[in-house]
Amino acid sequence: MEKTALARLGQICETLVGPADLICYGFDATHQDARPDAVVLPRSAGDVAEVLRLANELCFPVTPRGAGTGLAGGAVPVRGGVVMSLARLNHIREIDRRNLLAVVEPGVVTLDLQRAVHEAGLFYPPDPASARVSTIGGNLATNAGGPRCFKYGVTRDYVLGLQVVLPTGDVLQTGGRTVKNVSGYDLTRLIVGSEGTLGIITQATLRLVPQPEAYQTLMAVFPVLENAGQAVEAIVAAGVVPCSLELMDQASLQVVEEYLHLGLPVAAEAVLLVEVDGYKAAVARQAAEAARLCRECGAADVQVAGSEAEEARLWQGRKAISAALARIKPVKIGEDVAVPPSQVPEFLRRFRYLREKYGLSAVVFGHAGDGNVHPNVVVDPRDPAEMAKVKEWLGALARLALDLGGTLSGEHGIGNMKAPYLEWEVGPVGLQTMQAIKRALDPRGVLNPGKLAL
Repeated sequence: MEKTALARLGQICETLVGPADLICYGFDATHQDARPDAVVLPRSAGDVAEVLRLANELCFPVTPRGAGTGLAGGAVPVRGGVVMSLARLNHIREIDRRNLLAVVEPGVVTLDLQRAVHEAGLFYPPDPASARVSTIGGNLATNAGGPRCFKYGVTRDYVLGLQVVLPTGDVLQTGGRTVKNVSGYDLTRLIVGSEGTLGIITQATLRLVPQPEAYQTLMAVFPVLENAGQAVEAIVAAGVVPCSLELMDQASLQVVEEYLHLGLPVAAEAVLLVEVDGYKAAVARQAAEAARLCRECGAADVQVAGSEAEEARLWQGRKAISAALARIKPVKIGEDVAVPPSQVPEFLRRFRYLREKYGLSAVVFGHAGDGNVHPNVVVDPRDPAEMAKVKEWLGALARLALDLGGTLSGEHGIGNMKAPYLEWEVGPVGLQTMQAIKRALDPRGVLNPGKLAL
């Protein structure tokens, strides 16, 4: 970028151009790395709008960024230009108990919001694994999910309204403060999940729900991986609706046990973690039913947590998978596909075939209740032959998910990593429609180019 452009950015808001800063803002949680020309740190929607107006005038790319925890390359500035960090728009503006809503800025850390509404006696269900560090803006951009999605739904289901700065610098208000709103096109749902390609969210009105009265967690141990998948199918078919239904395969159990020494059942091919919530009487009944179904499907053991400490112990291994994998090789590629819950057993069977075919260090875990599974592979990017195998493996996983009636992404988004496969799912007309929407809202193509095949 020219010095005059950088000078004008500096007049709008704090602008970083030092080499160390550019490196820090040039990657996310993927293995990709792309250096921006500058980083801007706006403090208001007005700052965001001025930067985008300047981008349109001078035609430079702007890549919005939350906490940089994305797993699809959405925050990587693949075309250079400016990275816009929303970290300083980090205020919880309102928690309204009477109307069950919160008004927040995009830089609010997800866990901070969850704790704040909990203190008010309320509950914000979306629960991405990165909640301790990820921000609401990033959750909105990718329509993030997490373990609770099976029962409670994804981020989009909790958005009532948005303030959005469009790529031209115009400010758009969508939705409102009501659960029901059918006035015109649903622009709120269009923006959520658009990965920062159609606008930059500067404020969100989020729906809250009452806190559940009670929780119960159990862990079912399966000698056969496919039986764990069958248990997922049986639990769903029986009408039991856990708030979380998580799967870990044997490779996941082994790497976590080597890392934390928790006494996990590493001889098992899989475990299921099941958490139910609601009224106390209903929780006890659902937990007993889930345990029975797991045993009928081949579980060798079912452990029921008797205290909060035991619940924390059961979940500790699941939450440590990513950290444990990072110890094996330099780079972890966290995949994310979803299939209908009834297809989870078949997905697990074919996943094992693909792992053996390509000879990769791969594990599978995830939110089995809603069919959202996370095949992960650890690689050394300095090994061209291994990286070539990974590229083939990623394409094969995408095709597998689609062949089973699923989707390329349940919660991580498409970014640029899955962009080559997007047309496989949406078809040429679907892709052309997305591109037409992009052109209408971003005629100069300045906002997060190179993502979503746009």
